[in-house]
Amino acid sequence: MRGGLRQSMAWLHSWAGLLAGWILFFMFVTGTLGYLSKEIDHWMQPEEPLLSQARPTSDLLPLAMSYLETHAPDAQSWSITFPASRGNHDLIAAWRAQPEGDQKAGKLIRDRLDQNTGQKIDLQTRETGGGAALYRMHYALHYMPFNWAVRIVGACTMFMLVAIVSGIITHKKIFADIFTFRPGKGQRSWLDGHGLASVAALPFHLMITYSGLIFFMFNYMPVGPDMIFGDRDRFFQQAYGWESDEEKPAAAEAAMAPLAPLLSRADAIWGKEQVGSVHIDNPNLANAIVFVNRIPGSAITGAGNSLRFDGPTGKLIPEPEKPIRAAVVTADTMRALHVGSFANPALRFLYLLAGASGGVMIATGLTLWSTKRKAKLAKAGSSHFGIALVDRLNVGTILGLPIAIAAYFWSNRLLPVGMEHRAEWEVHSMFITWALMLIYPVWRSLEKAWAEMAWLAAGAFALIPILNAVTTNRHLGVSLPAGDYVLAGFDLSAFGVGLFFMWLARRLSRPKHQSRPLPKRRHDPATQMEPAE
Repeated sequence: MRGGLRQSMAWLHSWAGLLAGWILFFMFVTGTLGYLSKEIDHWMQPEEPLLSQARPTSDLLPLAMSYLETHAPDAQSWSITFPASRGNHDLIAAWRAQPEGDQKAGKLIRDRLDQNTGQKIDLQTRETGGGAALYRMHYALHYMPFNWAVRIVGACTMFMLVAIVSGIITHKKIFADIFTFRPGKGQRSWLDGHGLASVAALPFHLMITYSGLIFFMFNYMPVGPDMIFGDRDRFFQQAYGWESDEEKPAAAEAAMAPLAPLLSRADAIWGKEQVGSVHIDNPNLANAIVFVNRIPGSAITGAGNSLRFDGPTGKLIPEPEKPIRAAVVTADTMRALHVGSFANPALRFLYLLAGASGGVMIATGLTLWSTKRKAKLAKAGSSHFGIALVDRLNVGTILGLPIAIAAYFWSNRLLPVGMEHRAEWEVHSMFITWALMLIYPVWRSLEKAWAEMAWLAAGAFALIPILNAVTTNRHLGVSLPAGDYVLAGFDLSAFGVGLFFMWLARRLSRPKHQSRPLPKRRHDPATQMEPAE
């Protein structure tokens, strides 16, 4: 490193971003798509019925209770999930059977019920990884042990945090960068785009990076809890106040109090139609407890989102007064901010925009790194294998990964519905495509590879609605009139992404003109992000 603090931070920012950039791009893209996992699940299972307006909870409760009383009168516990939350559009009746032998808990059985008749729905849907597979990739990668994956992701996340903090120090006019973009000026345009994508969503990038480290902090730093408590479960019991699994004495049979008044009590506290589920421990016994739970994501933390009632009497059981552990509340809040499940539709849209800007920030940063160094080498009339490798990895990742994700969606429609290990082959199709896209720039000139792969990405996404219409009966002509805007929104969003790549491909296909080099400013390290000699 050389020069003052800001020049040293510029060097650190440049290299920290490069070394982990391709994995970070993968994490941001799959994580942003994973935020839409429920919506992607709905599109990738076209056998599911079209979404419709759910019936009121008061109408669905007796249907579910009647089904449980008929099919599981002696169960260990009952659960009813109402079609009230994002991604859950079904009435679910579940129960846990009595344990057998040395089991501590019995088998969990979940049945989906018809909202009009209360009878079980037997619907065969295709096996698919859905949006959950993409969501898992952003922290567990793929094809490697989980413990290795989360440690690699943790190291890259720390590189990201270092790059963000050093970038903040490096920028001389950080707030002006929000309103600065000069198109058509070569490297200066790339730098403006990088600064705009970075600064506009800077609070989100800091939050999502730091909170991501919180998720697996005990995987990264396990020594403290393991040495003090020995058993990790004992640590969590003390930290979170979890109850132990000690056997409780058997209770006599007792009739359950009506549940409708309990839901009315919850409505009075939370507001109408805020109940998401009901869970009953030890139904039809004297020690039965009814948990009425609020719709998930109604608040950042889970405090106050569940009410407990005595099963036989229906009386509200006050929550025990426990000291609030600041560390636990902080950790839970950071996790909730990272997942964003509490967000309303407008805030969810901002999450998506900020996540997309993170991908743009990384992509433009990787491109800037090689563009600046190639300009210096061109003046000297030389080349460098390392920079050529970075160039190929850039195009193979920045354009190759979106093409691979499009292949993931195409495979969902094209693979045989009854194929064995079908969900795994959807993922295999994605990574096989990505591998081909990484190889393609090796045998093609860089300029042609950028343009041709951008055209391929445009076609791969823009044709998804047509693919959906040809292979299923869930096309836009059906989903839009039915009001299933989740299904229609996926098709329209895919087409919109295709249009973006089409615009990018047209730009990249134009004859290349001499780009204007970045102006050299003696005291501006943002234009001198070079490694020390």
